[in-house]
Amino acid sequence: MSQQSSRHVILNVNVLDFGVSAAAFEYSGLPADSVTSADYYAQIGRIAERGKLDAFFLADSPALPHDPRGRGARALEPSLILTAVADATRHLGVIGTLSTTYNDPVELAERLLTLDHVSGGRAAWNAVTTYSPAVSPNFGLSDNPERELRYRRANEFVDVVLGLWRGAIDGSTVEHHGEFFDVHGRLALGASPQGHPLVVQAGGSPQGRKLAGRSANAVFAAELDLEAALEHYEQVKAAAVSAGRRREDIAILPGLITIIGSTREEAYARETRLSELAGGRHEVGALSARLGYDLTRLGYDERIPAEGYADLPDPQLFKASLGFRESIVRVLRKRSYTVRELVAEFGHSTHKRFVGTPEEIAGFIETWFRAGAADGFNLMPDVFPGGLDVFVEEVVPLLRKRGLFRHEYEDDTLRKRWGVAQPVRIAA
Repeated sequence: MSQQSSRHVILNVNVLDFGVSAAAFEYSGLPADSVTSADYYAQIGRIAERGKLDAFFLADSPALPHDPRGRGARALEPSLILTAVADATRHLGVIGTLSTTYNDPVELAERLLTLDHVSGGRAAWNAVTTYSPAVSPNFGLSDNPERELRYRRANEFVDVVLGLWRGAIDGSTVEHHGEFFDVHGRLALGASPQGHPLVVQAGGSPQGRKLAGRSANAVFAAELDLEAALEHYEQVKAAAVSAGRRREDIAILPGLITIIGSTREEAYARETRLSELAGGRHEVGALSARLGYDLTRLGYDERIPAEGYADLPDPQLFKASLGFRESIVRVLRKRSYTVRELVAEFGHSTHKRFVGTPEEIAGFIETWFRAGAADGFNLMPDVFPGGLDVFVEEVVPLLRKRGLFRHEYEDDTLRKRWGVAQPVRIAA
């Protein structure tokens, strides 16, 4: 029996406001200001906890991702949303995305350790660098730092945060004098019920995988087919071993977009309606940025030429996510796509998308899990709250029947649920 078959699948829900679909707001029928209410996110958290999911995952960027006049945009600060969700639930983990490029490590360490305390040991930090060109002007800069600089800062940032968290456990003072930070001291808070928050990492570049292997407890991956997922899984596990850790110390969690119907016809009809409501807006420009090739120069039904997915002259100068680009390029090199087809499949997000029945989605999850391509998934429903509700009501029971998912919560902290060792207090 494989290691995967003896464990439960990890299932988090990635809460992208109204949903991952560009037309999620219109399809939901909810008021546009719903996402300015903590109760909205608390409701989603309660649905996730009803399904015994592992955690509520909140992506975030310190800039508006789109024009808020056209659709709802997140207005609440992420750690406050997660606090509201933690207050509304008893077991559900809360994972927040906070940038190492545009934050201070001491303030962030204190903020997240506070969240870990008030949640009873259910918090995790998704540590990311920032590449979006919309962010730098918010901080008085003309451009984001180059990739190598961002990752040098990220590695040092994570070291400082983990040092402060470990100091909260053993009472030690952090003495750090590095390229970016000078820190002398410790946090006022002591250890949380799980010691300190877990660390998640979402970068798919070589630098991101190295950082993950060294420091992360889980990776938010973006692989689109089984072959790529198996390859990425082994790369990150090997990086962990190279850093002196065990393979099981880090979980690989690809994003999974779900569009669910009681029949395949119903599921594809739902997908078609979402596509019609979206009308192709924003997607071509967003895909151009992810690919590093201007798709607007092509007709909507033109096929993407080889130059559109050629190797980058210098990957380090690429402004967007290397991991997302690698995933799309790999698909484009396997089959020919028109712009229309590419928008239909990847316009909403560069993550694996599955359209089908609850049985088919449960089968997909089992296939990747048992093959050793994933330890679980970050679920990305097309529309909230309905897309999550149907997953909880229809897919989760099927996973339980297959012996892949829990019936009840058995652990009181996220660390225990994910099988991560408790930090040990160091004797003085």
